[in-house]
Amino acid sequence: MRYAIRLAQRAQAQGEVPVGAVIVKDDLCIAEGWNSPIALHDPTAHAEILALRAAGSSLTNYRLLEATLYVTLEPCVMCMGAISHARINRLVFGAFDPKRGAVCHALKLTDAAFLNHRVSWEGGILEAQCSELLRDFFRARR
Repeated sequence: MRYAIRLAQRAQAQGEVPVGAVIVKDDLCIAEGWNSPIALHDPTAHAEILALRAAGSSLTNYRLLEATLYVTLEPCVMCMGAISHARINRLVFGAFDPKRGAVCHALKLTDAAFLNHRVSWEGGILEAQCSELLRDFFRARR
């Protein structure tokens, strides 16, 4: 998670919302990503999506079985859909997102009956640091 926080800081330095993501498989970091929708002119360029794309390329397989995704913010509905389709085994996130989170807040997609893959998850890891990054970013923009 500490590495994901450093990636979130990279996003922030580029004027992006500070979210970072890392995918680990067999104790190795196989992919990373940070929010880049402004830089890439791509509304889907969330940290999780970029990390999933990189991991798929790295493994030459879109199914990321037995992989863990670490991300600094509770994923949105788009990212949770992609996480499920990628067959991520475990999701670990820092800050909770009560307004848009799709793990345990606005939507609870980890429990959705219509999805045929269940992602185990744990939230609140280094929550204070992850939340502070986001609060500071949005405070500075106001």
